[in-house]
Amino acid sequence: MTARPPLPPFTWDTAQQKVRAAEDAWNTTDPQRVASAYTEDSVWRNRDQFVTGREEIVAFLRRKWQRELDYTLRKELWAVHGNRIAVRFQYECHDSTGQWWRSYGNEMWEFADNGLMSRREASINDVPITEAERRILGPRSEEESGARLPLR
Repeated sequence: MTARPPLPPFTWDTAQQKVRAAEDAWNTTDPQRVASAYTEDSVWRNRDQFVTGREEIVAFLRRKWQRELDYTLRKELWAVHGNRIAVRFQYECHDSTGQWWRSYGNEMWEFADNGLMSRREASINDVPITEAERRILGPRSEEESGARLPLR
C-alpha cells in the first residue's frame, strides 16, 4: 500500500497541506492525477451522484471537466479531527455556451491510515455569473495563501 503523506491523525498544519495538495491536483483537471489521491475503493457522494473506486472517479472527472471548461478552484480548511477533514470551496468555470458559473460547496473527507482519501462527500450549489464577475483567476497567488474565501 502506497503512503500519501501527511498521514492521519492530522494537525491543523498537516490538514492544510492536504487541502493545498488537493486544490493543486484538482486545478490540473487531470482525472488520473486527482484519482491517485484516493483509495482503490474510495466512496464519493458528489451532489446527487454516487461513485465508488478509482475507475469510476476517473470517468466521473472526465465527464465533469468536459462540461466545466476553464475550471479554477480554491479550497479552504474548515475543520480537522483525527483522520477527517472538512473543507469549504469555490470554483469557477464556463459551459459550452459561454455561461460562467461559480460553484460553492462543502466537502467532508475521511482518510485511510496511508494518507489516501477513502471517503468524500460533497454538497455543491451553482450560481450563474458574468465573466466580469469572475474572481478566481489562475493559480493561487502568494497574497491569497492565507486569505479566506469570500462568502458570496
